[in-house]
Amino acid sequence: QVQLVESGGGLVQPGGSLRLSCAASGSIFSISVMGWYRQAPGKQRELVATITDVGSTNYADSVKGRFTISRDNAKNTVYLQMNSLKPEDTAVYYCNLKLIGLNRWGQGTQVTVSS
Repeated sequence: QVQLVESGGGLVQPGGSLRLSCAASGSIFSISVMGWYRQAPGKQRELVATITDVGSTNYADSVKGRFTISRDNAKNTVYLQMNSLKPEDTAVYYCNLKLIGLNRWGQGTQVTVSS
């Protein structure tokens, strides 16, 4: 059974940085597509960034140039480095693992950008 545990959220001022981490259990992490999604109050969950098993990345236009997704297969962990944070980045951030026939979500971590 694959489990995902996010960490690293919190309160940060506009212009600040945070790094989210997502640790995965199980042996399929290295062959999975990993992603970060977010959901703000009253809005639908949206894609933030994804990274394939070979390291190809994809970003939402709203975070390009500010956020970086990366993975460490030796640690079964995916990261989201968030720089130049804006109030509109405030949301619950969810880690996602996808593999054929499998789609798993973490419990989410709150990111609040406010002065």
